[in-house]
Amino acid sequence: MISKIFDSLRESLSDVPDGATIMVGGFGLAGQPTELIDALLDQGARDLVIINNNAGNGDTGLAALLAAGRVRKIVCSFPRQVDSHVFDGLYHAGKIELELVPQGNLAERIRAGGAGIGAFFTPTAAGTLLAEGKEQRHINGRDYVLEYPLHADYALIKALCADRWGNLVYRKTARNFGPIMATASRIAVAQVDRIVELGALDPEAIVTPGLFVQRVVAVGAAK
Repeated sequence: MISKIFDSLRESLSDVPDGATIMVGGFGLAGQPTELIDALLDQGARDLVIINNNAGNGDTGLAALLAAGRVRKIVCSFPRQVDSHVFDGLYHAGKIELELVPQGNLAERIRAGGAGIGAFFTPTAAGTLLAEGKEQRHINGRDYVLEYPLHADYALIKALCADRWGNLVYRKTARNFGPIMATASRIAVAQVDRIVELGALDPEAIVTPGLFVQRVVAVGAAK
């Protein structure tokens, strides 16, 4: 019987090694897999590369992982926000690397990783510092920059509910990067509010098929 359900957050991340590349879903706090991030903090892996929309908020979640000195590099679109003081301090002290990626490029690079696309040309960032050192072409009157896909060893994502096969349903815009991160990672770990019986999910409502999810763990009251 196929079942991707893990009994605990700790068990679902027990094999994350030092140096792993990890995609973390969420648009700010919306759809952020906070419990999985806390479990990764407890697990102890170091020298991580994190791919996320931003660089943490306040002192919890991703910011706490950064503050613990566990992240070597972060790939994101919005590293500086009102409450991004943890990242700011680390970056100005030279203790963390940053790869700044425009948000549309970030989404497309992740999508390309999951779709098997080798590279793509985009006009975003053409003529800016972000294009320096990258291949550029002039196509139909516009300048384009060559960008490469992003892949990860693990993706930590948040969904509303799942079944034992790993089919996922999200809560509105909390899905954000979750679906494409699941496809671009070797192991996608989904935290969900609840796990339902096989067949209980409307097939038309399933956004991420279980094919792309390897582990599911319930963090709500109901399993």
